[in-house]
Amino acid sequence: MTELMAADALTGQPQGSRPPSPDLSVREGVVERARRQARFMLHSPGLILSIVLLALVLVSAFFPGLFTSQDPLSGVPRHRLQGPSPEHLFGTDQLGRDLFSRVVHGSALSLQATVLAVAVGLVVGSLLGLLAGYLGGRVDDVLMRIADVLLAIPNLLLSLAVVTALGFGTVKVAIAVGITSVASFARVMRSEVLRVRGAVYVEAAHSSGARWFSVLFRHVLPNSAGPVLVYAAVDFGAVILQVSALSFLGYGAIPPAPEWGALVSGGRDYLATAWWLTTLPGLTIAATVLAANRISRALDGEGRETR
Repeated sequence: MTELMAADALTGQPQGSRPPSPDLSVREGVVERARRQARFMLHSPGLILSIVLLALVLVSAFFPGLFTSQDPLSGVPRHRLQGPSPEHLFGTDQLGRDLFSRVVHGSALSLQATVLAVAVGLVVGSLLGLLAGYLGGRVDDVLMRIADVLLAIPNLLLSLAVVTALGFGTVKVAIAVGITSVASFARVMRSEVLRVRGAVYVEAAHSSGARWFSVLFRHVLPNSAGPVLVYAAVDFGAVILQVSALSFLGYGAIPPAPEWGALVSGGRDYLATAWWLTTLPGLTIAATVLAANRISRALDGEGRETR
């Protein structure tokens, strides 16, 4: 008993008390953060609507049969250019195909291209930024000057040049769009690496004799990846627009594939007589981009709060 009293006197704790468990403190922090996020969402109906809308788009991409039973590739000639109706929610196109079915099935192509483009920019740009920030010196100078050149060229112009060299197709459009975002990802990653590389745990890893490659991918990368992932979410909406723009210009999905940008392009000749052919797929693109941007702004705000 005397030993316990002496220990309490030395630690400055009241007699018989014990310091809180670290695990308990972590759990309380997680619970409090979850409550704060829930309160934020309840007071942000626009964010809830954006999440629901983007979730519907994702579900339609994986399970289009839940939304429509119409064949997106075959049409009925006598049903050509019919306006929106209970039978055809978005109307029909010039070949009698159900436009709503084509928009639903086209979500898979559009989202696949978008995810691939973001992945290309994220992986390549993060690797270049990681090397530039960690190695410094001439490596940093060369890589950042290349990034400056890429950032000086408008994204659409650069993606057009790349896709012209690669050829047509959804995958090649995605790669071209991804290349345009490499420089931005590289700069975000480099700034985080510069902040992390002087940390105590990185210096301790060097002092223990760990190889630079091991330090880079075991300590620097995990602690620098958060803001880069947030930027990937922020970039998602812009990438959808770029992919759709290239498909609109005829570089993306090959007809009769129902990609969103190609659907808008296919209705250009019927603006005066069939407004729904361009308006409804265009509104689908706009709503998806707005939802993605709203969610990414929320993620960006949360990321800034935790940094």
